[in-house]
Amino acid sequence: MDIVFIEDLRVDAVIGIYDWERRVRQTLSLDVEMAFDNTVPAADDDIVKTLNYKDVSKRLSAYVGESSFGLVETLAERCAAIIREEFGVSWVRLKLSKPGAVRGAHAVGVRIERGERPA
Repeated sequence: MDIVFIEDLRVDAVIGIYDWERRVRQTLSLDVEMAFDNTVPAADDDIVKTLNYKDVSKRLSAYVGESSFGLVETLAERCAAIIREEFGVSWVRLKLSKPGAVRGAHAVGVRIERGERPA
């Protein structure tokens, strides 16, 4: 199995359950790993046949930036669904972090895996 990844994609969004969180934008960080057979595009050196990480990044940035969820869990699920449904990814691991949300911790958040992980 090959992995296409996006690391530390930073997006400002409204996220959180507290009143003050609903009034500000907070920076979120996404790490994404997606199963993809890279031998196909590599054989022809053809970007059209790739899982284009720029397109995935742009789509996630737009969605997250426009979102307004209470829970990082909900946002993570929606992002994973976008990746799987719109980009045809069979398996995704996504980490969604809120840097600086808890005093003393670099970041907090969730890590989810969805789909069937290819062998």
